Amino acid sequence: MSERHFDVIVVGLGAMGSAAACQLGRRGQRVLGLEQFGIPHSYGSSHGVNRIIRLAYYEDPSYVPLLRRSFELWRELQADFGEQLLHLTGSLDIADRDHFVFRESLRSCQIHDLPHDVLTARKVRDRYPAFELPPAHMAVFQADGGYVMSERAIVAHVMGALATGAEIHGQEPVLSWAATSTGVRVETSKGSYAADQLVLCTGAWMGSMLPDLAAHFRPERQVLGWFQPDRPEWYTNETMPVFNLGMGEERYYGFPICGIPGFKFGKYHHRFEEIDPNNWDRNPGAEDEAVLRDAIRQVFPSANGPVLSMSACMFTNTPDEHFVIDRLAPGSPVVVASPCSGHGYKFAAVIGEILADLVTKDGTDHDIDLFKLSRFSG
Repeated sequence: MSERHFDVIVVGLGAMGSAAACQLGRRGQRVLGLEQFGIPHSYGSSHGVNRIIRLAYYEDPSYVPLLRRSFELWRELQADFGEQLLHLTGSLDIADRDHFVFRESLRSCQIHDLPHDVLTARKVRDRYPAFELPPAHMAVFQADGGYVMSERAIVAHVMGALATGAEIHGQEPVLSWAATSTGVRVETSKGSYAADQLVLCTGAWMGSMLPDLAAHFRPERQVLGWFQPDRPEWYTNETMPVFNLGMGEERYYGFPICGIPGFKFGKYHHRFEEIDPNNWDRNPGAEDEAVLRDAIRQVFPSANGPVLSMSACMFTNTPDEHFVIDRLAPGSPVVVASPCSGHGYKFAAVIGEILADLVTKDGTDHDIDLFKLSRFSG
């Protein structure tokens, strides 16, 4: 049987890969999308109900133009899909005045002329009674924050790709890939495929796809909890924004109640556990709950009720916690996207567009200098 040929093969159909397959299909590319699990699935970094999206970005001001475009693309996707995927609640970035979460969020607002309010701890409490912040804490409120329905958005992107004629295969792990004189060859558990170009969006499995770069892609166990508030009316879309909270060396984040019962709360880097993505503890326990409850007890005492649910996923971190979006090498037929270091989902829509640019034009008008592989070259 002859080897089937495509314009581009996308490996990994989570947040980034599904968006790339959709965008590439819309540009008339013959696309094959390969996913080792089901579509969607709960084994990686993109599953569950929702992910935060925000314009005020303390990680680096250069992300803000990408976020503006991502908001546009999420709205286009939900219009095409016929289902609300983007929910705006406003966002708060909260910390001591000198902490980077507050300081850099404010700087992003000032550089990019984002409408915002600066709030004291007391003013946060007056607006949002769930918060009981330390008196010295300050907050940046920015109205264009909220969350994206994460699994449903993956479904929307895959449905969009299928509508363009893309071929999508779930439950088909990639065993190997190799560059050829005309492009790439990909071997899977079910067959062999050829393509002009390859897009790798494999998240925590990026190290197995690119062994020479594996040291730069570090999977980490992450746990979220949903807690029962005794004042649930304080934890709705109308009464609680999404938030990032800096407290000393730790950072936390949370959401109003959505989709499943409880106030959703997490800690960045949770217990700092680097893991093998094929062999790790997916079952949260008492120690995981304690990590989250310590902060809830201090800042959200009205949510310090029974835990209703817990869920484990993976961050995959680069050394500087910025993304990787680049061609593997100049002239290579391979484009690499992510790992996204625990803050990438909100960008999935625009990253899909960038990847389609790199494949079809070998460049993009978006500024992606921060995400080049060359920064790891020493």
